[in-house]
Amino acid sequence: MTIKEVSRKYGLSQDTLRYYERVGMIPRVTRSISGHRDYQEADLAWVELVKCLRNAGLTVEAIVEYVRLSMEGPSTIRQRYELLRQQHDDLMAQRRRMDEALGRLEHKIEMYAQKLK
Repeated sequence: MTIKEVSRKYGLSQDTLRYYERVGMIPRVTRSISGHRDYQEADLAWVELVKCLRNAGLTVEAIVEYVRLSMEGPSTIRQRYELLRQQHDDLMAQRRRMDEALGRLEHKIEMYAQKLK
């Protein structure tokens, strides 16, 4: 799959895909004989994972570290687990804060809705 096709499929610019590869957020993408990027299933799986990790709030540095550890193999499973576990805990704390804020907003909105009636 060409970079243009991957860009369209995942809603990422071609520059973003190149950046992800350049900084190590995804491993080096498979290349065609002519040297052009030729995304294979494994490459696409990395792009999908990076999108997920970015949406989960991981920093570029954390994703680069995760990829580096993944490339080192099974001996780094504990480190990868801890990295993802910490992000999970951070997201859950953020979710609790958001749920609290939403509850307060909903209360205020309902209060004003009642006053408008």
